[in-house]
Amino acid sequence: MTDATLSARPAPVSAPFDRGPGLTAAAALLLGTLLIAAGFGARQGALFLLGGALGLVLYHAAFGFTSAWRVFLLEGRGRGLRAQMVMLALAVLLFFPVLASGSLFGQPVSGNVSPLGLSVVIGAFLFGIGMQMGGGCASGTLFTAGGGNARMVVTLLFFVVGSVLATIHFSWWTALPSLPPVSLVETFGAPGGILVSLALFALIGGATVLVERRRNGRLESGAPSRTQGLRRLLHGPWPLVAGAVALALLNFATLAIAGRPWGITSAFALWGAKGAQALGFQPETWSYWQTPGNSKALASSVFADVTSVMDFGIIAGAMLAAALAGRFAPSLRIPPRQLLASVIGGLLLGYGARIAYGCNIGAYFSGIASGSLHGWLWLAAAFVGNGVGVRLRPFFFGEGARGNAGAGNA
Repeated sequence: MTDATLSARPAPVSAPFDRGPGLTAAAALLLGTLLIAAGFGARQGALFLLGGALGLVLYHAAFGFTSAWRVFLLEGRGRGLRAQMVMLALAVLLFFPVLASGSLFGQPVSGNVSPLGLSVVIGAFLFGIGMQMGGGCASGTLFTAGGGNARMVVTLLFFVVGSVLATIHFSWWTALPSLPPVSLVETFGAPGGILVSLALFALIGGATVLVERRRNGRLESGAPSRTQGLRRLLHGPWPLVAGAVALALLNFATLAIAGRPWGITSAFALWGAKGAQALGFQPETWSYWQTPGNSKALASSVFADVTSVMDFGIIAGAMLAAALAGRFAPSLRIPPRQLLASVIGGLLLGYGARIAYGCNIGAYFSGIASGSLHGWLWLAAAFVGNGVGVRLRPFFFGEGARGNAGAGNA
């Protein structure tokens, strides 16, 4: 979750539909799907539309990671963390059998399984600090920027800059000591991997319950909604658990269509590299862009890139959700210290995600859903980084030790 409480939080029931942004976003999703499908194939068009669904879910459920981790660190409230465990549990139940078989609907599929090394630890730690400084994670930055939050547009811009900077040094980071990739699916098989994963999710969820009861006396419950049925579905807010379930299902849909799980930040490095080319630099000479896959992506249109197309869809879907909720109201008034936090946070987010083989989506969500131990290593290091970031926030946001701990929704 981000710090943009007012600009990203679902509106009260009386809020009108913002016709201008809503119609623009709906047209972008419809026309974008058709044009991308016509120019780059039906799969790309479907992935753009799938990104739109992800953006709508993220916004309406106010589902994220940054605020959930901050609230737990500062106040011991773990409702957001428990929702993440529900999301991960459903994901491994869906992913592991398919990954063990190697195909889905006759199409080859593979998970996000990466090495365990110092680059993951350092990168995830930097990313964790960046989450609290920048005000959001990878998914949170996209959906709140799409929802009209100007500060998060700044974070996104420097997220891209940090990502491309990391590609310059990528080979140095990956040469640091590391262990080979380890997959729970390959190590224990699908049933064994599922049991191990569910046990870990239960352990984390149980720990949040104990901490929350000890520090607060009782478990926090979600605020009651004044909208129900179809109106709530269209305008929000959605229950947090509903968002968790929807994200797990949509990630599985990504696996089915793209042949690999959901990711976000590799596209930021690509956008940054193309921007560098436009400025006269030669990123194609950097080792990161000389691998076959990256070289092909750099030489092709961004609309041929799976991750880019889905990211564009997330922005459009979040814009539509914000308009449906009556909350699309961009403001360019950003306090100087918060602007500086967005710049620093964005750079840390981009740089950290690249050297850690992913972000809160590609490494944490999709990594753990793929059975990769690097996803668990990422979680531990990023959580520590969040602890440091929380302590840096008062200087930039004027918060006390506990003030505004729950602000935001990405």
